[in-house]
Amino acid sequence: MGRHLSSCWVKIFYTGKFKDGKVIKGFENAVMGMKAGETKTVTIKPAVGYGVKDQDLTWIVTSAELPAGTTPALDTEVAFTRADGIEVDGRIIKIEGDQVTIDGNHPLAGRNLTFEIKMADVK
Repeated sequence: MGRHLSSCWVKIFYTGKFKDGKVIKGFENAVMGMKAGETKTVTIKPAVGYGVKDQDLTWIVTSAELPAGTTPALDTEVAFTRADGIEVDGRIIKIEGDQVTIDGNHPLAGRNLTFEIKMADVK
């Protein structure tokens, strides 16, 4: 059983066609077949959400490798090419002395996502 990390209520009005890649697959699957006024709660697994965490998208660099003028701080977004040619693009998740850990995964990767969906209208 997972931990409840936080709650966020967001009202979203989506106008468009599904299956266009703009909405995560699990959410798309959940709303298919819903009728106007219908409400349901769904939990979306990482595989059809923002993906599973990929450890190959985590890098440990020294603060000297960060772009000039970057002060290491948690949740700071960084993008640069290391001296060895490896592209690094993500957010700082850990700082220990001179070592900075950067995670290139989506912030919601690896998490089960629970949505309460109310279908306002279907056209």
